[in-house]
Amino acid sequence: MALKAVHVSDVPCINHVPDSPAALSPFPTGAANPLPSSFVCFLIGSTPKFVVIGHRGHGMNAIQSPDRRFRSFMENTILSFNSAATHSLDFVEFDVQVTKDDCPVIFHDDVILSVDNGTVFEKRVTEVALPEFLSYGLQREPEKVGKPLLRKSKDGTIRNWEVEADDALCTLQEAFEKDYLVHVLQTILDVVFAYANQRPIIFSSFHPDAALLVRKLQSIYPVFFLTNGGTELYYDNPAAVTKIKESKLSLLTYGKLNNVVEAVYMQHLMGIEG
Repeated sequence: MALKAVHVSDVPCINHVPDSPAALSPFPTGAANPLPSSFVCFLIGSTPKFVVIGHRGHGMNAIQSPDRRFRSFMENTILSFNSAATHSLDFVEFDVQVTKDDCPVIFHDDVILSVDNGTVFEKRVTEVALPEFLSYGLQREPEKVGKPLLRKSKDGTIRNWEVEADDALCTLQEAFEKDYLVHVLQTILDVVFAYANQRPIIFSSFHPDAALLVRKLQSIYPVFFLTNGGTELYYDNPAAVTKIKESKLSLLTYGKLNNVVEAVYMQHLMGIEG
């Protein structure tokens, strides 16, 4: 297996492997919603393919301002994972440890660093029970104040773990349960399963991940991925229609042309449902 790592900003096309990646900025110039600097690409297998992975979600891109405040999400949290998922990536990487009472939790460092009455102390994650682990940092209940969560830099400096977007520590189970997109789609499916009865249902979405997830979460109703959205004019390639039919998939069209008799007739000849 061949393995090669390059920075995602050095890859002009996700399927193109640059011979000599340029030393570009972690944040591409003019990017409206840039990838975190810690996102990485791996070339795997005998066939070149890039896999984009969010390192600790959307957190481990801690670019610091002159006052040394972190300008990122709290890493290894639900907020961080859901934010990372808004980018076109294949995986979200995170760190799992097991507490003293045998609960898998998500936390990177071996020790929890905090302060009590002015004295800094540290405890290994594996030596604390789940309730104590969750008592550090931001709390889910607004009325609760968590214990300070500190971090030691490479030069030994200890400071508050300050981020622009904070979130509570979480367990591995919560990370799987609270994926925002899965939660939303499952909520919709629960209502459909309960009340649709024998009605014919078709799911469709402009969000590719949503379309894939709905297909994985259920196999009763057909799922369509929508494109265009009426903002641009696309000229259909008849070859694409042939490939779709050969794959035994369905193809729908929508828009004003479906009110034009000639256009509908041509679609009928090509086996497209309007």
